Amino acid sequence: MERLSSFYAKHGKHLFDAVAACFLVLLFSPLMALIAILIKLTSRGPVFFSHKRVGLNNELFLIHKFRSLHIDTPSYSEKPDSTEDVRITQVGKWLRKTSLDELPQLLNVLKGEMSLVGPRPEMPFLAEHYEPWENQRHLVRPGMTGLWQLSPRRRGSIREGIPVDLEYLENLSLWNDFKILLRTFKVFWDNNTY
Repeated sequence: MERLSSFYAKHGKHLFDAVAACFLVLLFSPLMALIAILIKLTSRGPVFFSHKRVGLNNELFLIHKFRSLHIDTPSYSEKPDSTEDVRITQVGKWLRKTSLDELPQLLNVLKGEMSLVGPRPEMPFLAEHYEPWENQRHLVRPGMTGLWQLSPRRRGSIREGIPVDLEYLENLSLWNDFKILLRTFKVFWDNNTY
């Protein structure tokens, strides 16, 4: 894909991610500390939930989230499709509704394992069955947000959204990443402001 050989794809995107993630970690650190305290006060278990995902060039890494499920929930069980799922903690319902459970992924961005914008990171046991054309989504770092995450297809499996991921790769640019970030903040604001 031609866009993957651009200066932005090779160097600028990672630099932008590092600078923006530093700013966002500083901005959200008081909120992240509050969330950690609430999780510890209201349920047993660790503050964070870590899970293996497939990253750039099919390398595995641990993705981090604030824990929103009870600790006796199997790691690779079917994901809850409603905040009324009994496996979700009381604080977890709020975290999932607001997507604040994903804030710790900013640390993955700082470590260079993820990007602010990109394909959603896939679980290894699913990615190992990918066809070569599907594996192209791993030519860039997975993102905290992206075209798939903003599309109606996000209700299905990640694999069903691969054409959306490839569309993102074909149009990779600073401007498109900026527009996706703006759309993400708009969705967050519209869904969580009363």
